Amino acid sequence: MDKNYIDNMLAEMDKDLSSKGFSRRDAMKLAGISGASLMMGASEVSAATEETAPTSTSNAKGKILIVGGGLAGLSTAARLTLNLADPDITIIEPQPLSATYQPGQTLVGAGIWDESDVLYNRDDYVPDGVKLIEDKVIDFDPNGNKVTTAKGQVVTYDYLIMATGLQLDFERIKGLESAGRAYSAGDNSKLLKVLGDGGICSIYTHEGAAKTWEQMQKYIAQAKSGKKTKFLFTHPSTPIKCGGAPKKIMYLTNSRLKEAGARENAELIFYPNGGAMFGVPEYHDAILEQFKREDFKWHYRHNLIEIEPENKIAVFDSKWQEKGEWDPMMREFEVIAKHEKLRVPYDFIHITPPQIAPREVRESDLGSAGGWVPVNKETLQHVKFNNIFAIGDIAQVPMGKTGGSIRKQYKVLVNNLIAQMEGKPLTTKYAGYTVCPLITSIGTVMLAEFDWTVTPTPSFPLDPTVERWVHWLMKVYALKPMTMYGMLSGRA
Repeated sequence: MDKNYIDNMLAEMDKDLSSKGFSRRDAMKLAGISGASLMMGASEVSAATEETAPTSTSNAKGKILIVGGGLAGLSTAARLTLNLADPDITIIEPQPLSATYQPGQTLVGAGIWDESDVLYNRDDYVPDGVKLIEDKVIDFDPNGNKVTTAKGQVVTYDYLIMATGLQLDFERIKGLESAGRAYSAGDNSKLLKVLGDGGICSIYTHEGAAKTWEQMQKYIAQAKSGKKTKFLFTHPSTPIKCGGAPKKIMYLTNSRLKEAGARENAELIFYPNGGAMFGVPEYHDAILEQFKREDFKWHYRHNLIEIEPENKIAVFDSKWQEKGEWDPMMREFEVIAKHEKLRVPYDFIHITPPQIAPREVRESDLGSAGGWVPVNKETLQHVKFNNIFAIGDIAQVPMGKTGGSIRKQYKVLVNNLIAQMEGKPLTTKYAGYTVCPLITSIGTVMLAEFDWTVTPTPSFPLDPTVERWVHWLMKVYALKPMTMYGMLSGRA
């Protein structure tokens, strides 16, 4: 990320602002975030990031190994280089495009950005002095403080940071088994081949996001021609990265249908596995009203288990509860869990795949029963191994699988790792901050911020349940440079 990019981004944002009769400073005043220097100018971006640089460094020593070179791993490596006087850091990451900007894939899926707008090379963000091993860890030995890679290299460490991310488990869906388990970055041509050209898509890879836009246009055109067209959107039974993404792509499809004059011929239906739109009641209520306003349909407790591409049928496991017999001992009625398979025809279906920890993590002594790396949710230190920390999607913490969460987590992790290296108490705490810029149309975003209190924790003095154009500007213009320029330098 360089000054030219920042300047171009700001110029595009200014065009958008001027079309509404606003200056950049007017917009920031409206948002109540005049201190957000990132949106004010390239020179101020540099100044803002410099202000967060550490004023002193630690002389602590130790071999630090980071497994995973995505946003979490690279940002942590960068911040460690700023905080350690003589850092000894190695990153193991096999994918050259691991620095790809994943939050932008939703915008690619709706044709707002091009695929090239989210692609970034890992090697451009490896901090100076950090060693990179382009390989994949296939075995963890936390008792021996070492890992083994696919190429047979054994790498030892004093301290380990787990930042592997997660896998997209498409093979769990019957009919898509041959797609296997994918990563958001890397060669996912096999997945694209399995999804095909019949209206099945997913924005959870950058290639898939580009394919989503192709498929979306095809079925919008079908609706525009006068044919009734059914658009389905799923949310699986597992934890997922960016819990708002399944709804974001639905909202954006709705916007594109309206733009094409085809909305009256389209039916948009959301099938979440859970029983609510959002885990925070205030945001759930707001989303429900938005769904009603836009004439969306939804069916709770439906988990996608099968696709019949040749018949264009999606099969869901539909779940509900029924009242059973009276239990005189418990003095209440028995609750009977029921379920059945439900076959739903579709024209276009966006699949949010089940998501799991990588096999090598799940099967190691590092993983929990669920596969994720169990850590103290506040310090991010492993519950069993004091020299191991985890961050991002792989960490077993409530919520937190978003880039916004990582922005808080990586500072906590660095402070606590250095404290551990110095033999001091781990005093920096992660409070569970999570942010989801929930795109509700082309031009509006509801900025859902919350933490482990499960209540809204807005950063700005505005009602967080209201969709706002100024938050759209932040999503489209500001968050990528904040990530690519700020976080990946270890400063934001």
